[in-house]
Amino acid sequence: MHYFLLPFLSFLVGIIVGLTGIGGASLITPMLIFIFQVPPAIAVSSDVVSATLMKVVGSVKHWQQQTLDQEVVKWLALGSVPGSLFGVGTLHLIRQTSEHNLDNILLRLLGITILLITLLALVQLLLITFFPKFSLPELPKFDLTTHWGRFLTVAIGAILGYLVGLTSIASGSVFALVLIGFFRLDARKLVGTDISQAAILLMFTSLGHLSLGTVDWSLVLPIWLGSVPGVLLGAKICQITPQRPLKFVIYTILMMVSWKLVYQV
Repeated sequence: MHYFLLPFLSFLVGIIVGLTGIGGASLITPMLIFIFQVPPAIAVSSDVVSATLMKVVGSVKHWQQQTLDQEVVKWLALGSVPGSLFGVGTLHLIRQTSEHNLDNILLRLLGITILLITLLALVQLLLITFFPKFSLPELPKFDLTTHWGRFLTVAIGAILGYLVGLTSIASGSVFALVLIGFFRLDARKLVGTDISQAAILLMFTSLGHLSLGTVDWSLVLPIWLGSVPGVLLGAKICQITPQRPLKFVIYTILMMVSWKLVYQV
């Protein structure tokens, strides 16, 4: 294992997460698989555990800066936490009963998930950038002062939480699209809210992955070493950095990574 390269690359990923809210798992898990040749099951579980500390540190920073919406975080977490634990339970079931190799299943799941998420985000970014006057049908706004709004928030949190429990992907990326589409959060609070709900979700998801026995602490510790200072730096400069060009580059990279994951086996 390259103990100098892994913290360095994790530091760069941490900066991206703090800056944009784009999920670190979309970058770190493929990095572990392709660069460090880590089996997918170990890469997913180790990344979930390592991402937890990064997200917690980032959320504390955004909470101090008051750049998050606490009500949105609370109601999303009420759905996403049990959903993610159900996703991890599905992994347990696949491992015990399936005739197929868990690594092969996860590899394709990762690729398809990243590909779909990135396509959605990229289309949205391109429309905003090149067709600012083009307006898609507006999604209904979730009103958290009503029972129906809270129910819908918990329900969508549960669905996305299940996806995170299965793949470790989407704790940031898809939730960010939900925050934009259904809550109309302004740019100032979007990243902080996204990171904070992911921190709560991943704290519980990581417990489930620890029970799988596929967490490699020789991967987790170097990732922590790089990603924690990286996310602090990214959160600090979040408000002064132009994000559209950065996101376009990241989404393009993710498209290539996801394609390779799908056709790896």
